[in-house]
Amino acid sequence: MDADLSMQTHVLRTAAGCFAVLRHIRSIQRSVTQPVLQSLVVALVLSCLDYGNTVLFGLPQQLVDKLQSVQNAAARLIFVARRRDHISSLLRGLHWLRVAGRITFRLADLTYRRLHSSAPENLSTQLQ
Repeated sequence: MDADLSMQTHVLRTAAGCFAVLRHIRSIQRSVTQPVLQSLVVALVLSCLDYGNTVLFGLPQQLVDKLQSVQNAAARLIFVARRRDHISSLLRGLHWLRVAGRITFRLADLTYRRLHSSAPENLSTQLQ
């Protein structure tokens, strides 16, 4: 965490790590099929974006945009799309929510599970 609790360092390191993974995946892109490529991206990149993303709720749009650029690059890699191609149709084709939507969805899911007593015990005691 940053000294000022802005999460900027976390977001920048997460984005840099994800872009490094995408570069490695791009090097084997022609050797694997699209479903395998999609599985690699979901397992290695989206899991990093989603890990603990509920603490990112309320981030400034500038930081959310950095994470969104990672997701956009991942979608372009899977579909072998150019940078100027529109991203919304690619994300829709993959059935992926945008990063802000993923954060909100995860927070709503945790809240729902807490209210319906299916959340982990340690989380249930923390939320009121």
